[in-house]
Amino acid sequence: MSSDKKADFSGVSANVETTEQKVEKADFSGVTARVDSTEELVGEQTYTIAKGDTLSKIAKDHYGSANAWTRIFEANRDVIDDPDKIFPGQVIKLPSRDSSA
Repeated sequence: MSSDKKADFSGVSANVETTEQKVEKADFSGVTARVDSTEELVGEQTYTIAKGDTLSKIAKDHYGSANAWTRIFEANRDVIDDPDKIFPGQVIKLPSRDSSA
C-alpha cells in the first residue's frame, strides 16, 4: 500500500435547486400599438354627413370618382330614399373600395 493520503471529500456537500437557466423576463411596458383603420378587415366604414356634403362629393373624396355616388346610394337604401336628400348628422355606410356594391 501506498503511504500517500487520498483526498477526503466526505465533508463536501452541494445543493442544486434547478438546472433551468435564469432569464430576465421581457419588459413590454414601453410597447404600444395603434390601429388607424380596420377597413381592410371589416370592408366597410361609416361616414357622418357634414353640411354641404353630396353623395358625389363623398364618393370623390373616398373613391376618387364622383361617379361612385351610386355605390354609396345602393349601400344605404335603408337610410337614404332620395340621393339628393341627405342631411348633416346622418350616418351612412361606405362600401369598401374594392367592393362592387
